[in-house]
Amino acid sequence: MILAAGKGERMRPLTLRTPKPLLPVAGKPLIQWHIEALACAGVRELVINHAWLGEQLQQYCEDGSKFAVQIQWSAEDEALETGGGIRKALPLLGDGPFILVNGDIWTRYDFAALTLPQGKLAHLVLIANPAHHIQGDFMLKDGLVSNPAPGETGLTYSGIAVLHPALLAEQPVAAFKLAPLLRVAAEQGLVSGEFFAGDWIDVGTPQRLADADRLVAG
Repeated sequence: MILAAGKGERMRPLTLRTPKPLLPVAGKPLIQWHIEALACAGVRELVINHAWLGEQLQQYCEDGSKFAVQIQWSAEDEALETGGGIRKALPLLGDGPFILVNGDIWTRYDFAALTLPQGKLAHLVLIANPAHHIQGDFMLKDGLVSNPAPGETGLTYSGIAVLHPALLAEQPVAAFKLAPLLRVAAEQGLVSGEFFAGDWIDVGTPQRLADADRLVAG
């Protein structure tokens, strides 16, 4: 699943008439980078949610056949946050674990080896803390994710994960964030993780969009 329902308010004025996942990085829409990377890793069935200017996303990506994938769309009348958007899409995602990708990141992460270990509810890809998020999100030790103790500095959640539907199945179809559910599951020892040291940018501002352009250009 690719999360693509955000309004991209920090990217204004670029997102006043264009949804953030269609903003170009090196001449290619951000969401296309994800679709192609997932297809290259052998992922052929995708679910993409949308809200703000979502019809533009559907018009561009259509059913996914031009990218050698099959796309199902989960339209939201209003953005349901990360957790709510996934919960609404669960009927499209099926009963097994699924890859989750935030639509507003750019990365060269290789999705091919991404799996959910037996008995876990989530597997998170963590990165070194970027300048705009120096406090981090989670601790990682011996492949297990935990919550930082007071005063501890963790690693940053990259926006790439594998989730089991059971993590969200009992939640209502309403707006809620994913992070609190991940923290509860981490407290229970049900979240694994890995560290990624490669190229990654949270394309959350016009400046970081320009940074992604420069990174692709080498």
